[in-house]
Amino acid sequence: MTSPINVEDHGEHRFVPDAANTRSFRTALGTFPTGITVVTAQSPAGPIGMTVNSFSSVSLDPPLILWSPAKTSSRHDLFANATHFAIHVLAAEQGDLSSRFTRGGLGFNEFSWDDNPEGVPIIAGTLSRFECERASVYDGGDHSILLGRVLRAAHREGEPLCFARGAMGRFALVS
Repeated sequence: MTSPINVEDHGEHRFVPDAANTRSFRTALGTFPTGITVVTAQSPAGPIGMTVNSFSSVSLDPPLILWSPAKTSSRHDLFANATHFAIHVLAAEQGDLSSRFTRGGLGFNEFSWDDNPEGVPIIAGTLSRFECERASVYDGGDHSILLGRVLRAAHREGEPLCFARGAMGRFALVS
Protein backbone atom coordinates (compact mmCIF):
# COMPACT_ATOMS: atom_id res chain seq x y z
CA MET A 1 0.00 0.00 0.00
CA THR A 2 1.35 3.40 -0.91
CA SER A 3 0.96 6.51 1.15
CA PRO A 4 -0.80 9.51 -0.35
CA ILE A 5 1.65 12.12 -1.53
CA ASN A 6 1.32 15.42 0.25
CA VAL A 7 1.50 18.10 -2.44
CA GLU A 8 1.54 21.72 -1.39
CA ASP A 9 -0.50 24.20 -3.41
CA HIS A 10 2.37 26.58 -4.40
CA GLY A 11 -0.21 28.79 -6.12
CA GLU A 12 -0.96 26.14 -8.74
CA HIS A 13 -4.10 26.19 -10.85
CA ARG A 14 -5.07 22.50 -11.04
CA PHE A 15 -7.51 21.20 -13.65
CA VAL A 16 -8.39 18.30 -15.91
CA PRO A 17 -7.94 19.35 -19.56
CA ASP A 18 -11.26 19.39 -21.41
CA ALA A 19 -13.25 21.61 -23.78
CA ALA A 20 -14.27 23.93 -20.94
CA ASN A 21 -10.73 24.93 -20.03
CA THR A 22 -8.63 24.93 -23.19
CA ARG A 23 -7.21 28.35 -22.21
CA SER A 24 -5.80 26.89 -18.97
CA PHE A 25 -4.30 23.98 -20.91
CA ARG A 26 -2.68 26.37 -23.44
CA THR A 27 -1.33 28.48 -20.57
CA ALA A 28 0.20 25.40 -18.93
CA LEU A 29 1.76 24.28 -22.24
CA GLY A 30 3.10 27.82 -22.77
CA THR A 31 5.35 27.52 -19.73
CA PHE A 32 7.57 25.15 -21.75
CA PRO A 33 9.88 27.31 -23.89
CA THR A 34 10.42 26.20 -27.47
CA GLY A 35 12.44 27.36 -30.40
CA ILE A 36 10.78 29.07 -33.35
CA THR A 37 11.04 27.58 -36.81
CA VAL A 38 9.80 28.32 -40.30
CA VAL A 39 8.80 25.23 -42.26
CA THR A 40 8.85 25.54 -46.05
CA ALA A 41 7.64 23.34 -48.89
CA GLN A 42 6.74 23.58 -52.56
CA SER A 43 3.04 23.42 -53.45
CA PRO A 44 1.13 23.43 -56.74
CA ALA A 45 0.53 27.17 -56.12
CA GLY A 46 4.22 27.90 -55.42
CA PRO A 47 6.41 28.11 -52.32
CA ILE A 48 4.70 27.99 -48.92
CA GLY A 49 5.99 28.65 -45.42
CA MET A 50 4.63 28.48 -41.88
CA THR A 51 5.99 29.66 -38.53
CA VAL A 52 5.98 26.68 -36.17
CA ASN A 53 7.13 25.88 -32.64
CA SER A 54 6.05 22.22 -32.67
CA PHE A 55 9.41 20.91 -33.86
CA SER A 56 11.34 18.08 -32.20
CA SER A 57 14.13 15.64 -32.85
CA VAL A 58 13.02 12.00 -32.93
CA SER A 59 16.00 9.81 -33.87
CA LEU A 60 19.69 10.08 -34.71
CA ASP A 61 19.79 6.78 -36.60
CA PRO A 62 17.98 7.11 -38.87
CA PRO A 63 17.94 10.93 -38.69
CA LEU A 64 14.27 11.80 -38.02
CA ILE A 65 12.47 14.95 -36.89
CA LEU A 66 8.81 15.85 -36.48
CA TRP A 67 6.56 18.87 -36.55
CA SER A 68 2.81 19.28 -36.17
CA PRO A 69 0.65 21.61 -38.28
CA ALA A 70 -2.87 22.41 -37.07
CA LYS A 71 -5.60 20.79 -39.12
CA THR A 72 -7.46 24.12 -39.10
CA SER A 73 -4.60 25.86 -40.93
CA SER A 74 -5.35 26.82 -44.52
CA ARG A 75 -1.89 25.41 -45.39
CA HIS A 76 -2.30 22.10 -43.51
CA ASP A 77 -3.15 19.92 -46.51
CA LEU A 78 -0.40 21.46 -48.64
CA PHE A 79 2.21 20.57 -46.01
CA ALA A 80 0.70 17.16 -45.15
CA ASN A 81 0.82 16.21 -48.84
CA ALA A 82 4.28 17.62 -49.58
CA THR A 83 6.85 14.90 -50.22
CA HIS A 84 9.69 17.17 -49.04
CA PHE A 85 9.97 20.09 -46.63
CA ALA A 86 12.62 22.10 -44.79
CA ILE A 87 12.65 23.26 -41.20
CA HIS A 88 14.57 26.47 -40.50
CA VAL A 89 15.45 27.17 -36.85
CA LEU A 90 15.43 30.94 -36.31
CA ALA A 91 18.13 32.99 -34.61
CA ALA A 92 17.34 35.54 -31.88
CA GLU A 93 17.54 38.43 -34.36
CA GLN A 94 15.08 36.84 -36.83
CA GLY A 95 11.76 37.79 -35.22
CA ASP A 96 10.77 39.59 -38.44
CA LEU A 97 11.25 36.33 -40.36
CA SER A 98 8.97 34.59 -37.87
CA SER A 99 6.25 37.23 -38.44
CA ARG A 100 6.57 36.94 -42.23
CA PHE A 101 5.31 33.35 -42.16
CA THR A 102 2.45 33.66 -39.65
CA ARG A 103 -1.21 33.89 -40.68
CA GLY A 104 -1.59 37.14 -42.61
CA GLY A 105 2.18 37.57 -43.03
CA LEU A 106 3.89 38.34 -46.33
CA GLY A 107 5.24 34.80 -46.80
CA PHE A 108 7.47 34.58 -49.85
CA ASN A 109 6.17 37.84 -51.40
CA GLU A 110 9.13 40.12 -52.12
CA PHE A 111 11.48 37.69 -50.36
CA SER A 112 14.68 36.13 -51.68
CA TRP A 113 15.09 32.35 -51.36
CA ASP A 114 16.76 29.40 -53.10
CA ASP A 115 15.55 25.92 -54.11
CA ASN A 116 17.20 22.77 -52.81
CA PRO A 117 17.60 19.76 -55.18
CA GLU A 118 14.06 18.60 -54.33
CA GLY A 119 12.58 22.04 -55.15
CA VAL A 120 11.95 23.04 -51.52
CA PRO A 121 12.38 26.75 -50.71
CA ILE A 122 15.51 27.30 -48.60
CA ILE A 123 15.91 30.42 -46.45
CA ALA A 124 19.52 31.54 -46.08
CA GLY A 125 21.03 32.66 -42.79
CA THR A 126 18.87 30.80 -40.28
CA LEU A 127 20.47 29.27 -37.19
CA SER A 128 20.02 25.73 -38.53
CA ARG A 129 18.16 23.95 -41.30
CA PHE A 130 16.88 20.42 -41.79
CA GLU A 131 15.97 19.40 -45.33
CA CYS A 132 13.60 16.45 -45.14
CA GLU A 133 11.71 13.82 -47.05
CA ARG A 134 8.29 13.05 -45.58
CA ALA A 135 8.51 9.66 -43.83
CA SER A 136 5.02 9.42 -42.26
CA VAL A 137 1.96 11.44 -41.33
CA TYR A 138 0.05 10.55 -38.16
CA ASP A 139 -3.19 11.75 -36.66
CA GLY A 140 -2.54 13.94 -33.63
CA GLY A 141 -6.00 15.14 -32.58
CA ASP A 142 -6.46 18.68 -33.91
CA HIS A 143 -2.97 18.51 -35.47
CA SER A 144 -1.16 16.14 -37.81
CA ILE A 145 2.26 14.79 -36.86
CA LEU A 146 4.63 14.95 -39.81
CA LEU A 147 7.70 12.76 -39.47
CA GLY A 148 10.59 13.68 -41.75
CA ARG A 149 13.79 11.86 -42.63
CA VAL A 150 16.59 14.42 -42.68
CA LEU A 151 18.45 14.37 -46.01
CA ARG A 152 20.72 17.36 -45.31
CA ALA A 153 21.33 19.68 -42.36
CA ALA A 154 23.24 22.91 -41.73
CA HIS A 155 23.92 25.14 -38.73
CA ARG A 156 25.83 28.24 -37.66
CA GLU A 157 26.80 29.96 -34.42
CA GLY A 158 24.25 32.23 -32.76
CA GLU A 159 21.49 32.47 -30.18
CA PRO A 160 18.10 30.84 -30.82
CA LEU A 161 14.82 32.73 -31.00
CA CYS A 162 12.62 31.32 -28.22
CA PHE A 163 8.90 31.27 -27.56
CA ALA A 164 7.26 30.98 -24.12
CA ARG A 165 4.02 32.26 -22.60
CA GLY A 166 2.91 33.79 -25.88
CA ALA A 167 6.03 35.90 -26.43
CA MET A 168 9.32 35.70 -28.32
CA GLY A 169 12.61 36.15 -26.51
CA ARG A 170 16.18 35.00 -26.04
CA PHE A 171 17.71 32.11 -24.17
CA ALA A 172 19.59 33.20 -21.06
CA LEU A 173 22.32 31.05 -19.52
CA VAL A 174 22.01 30.36 -15.80
CA SER A 175 25.25 30.67 -13.91
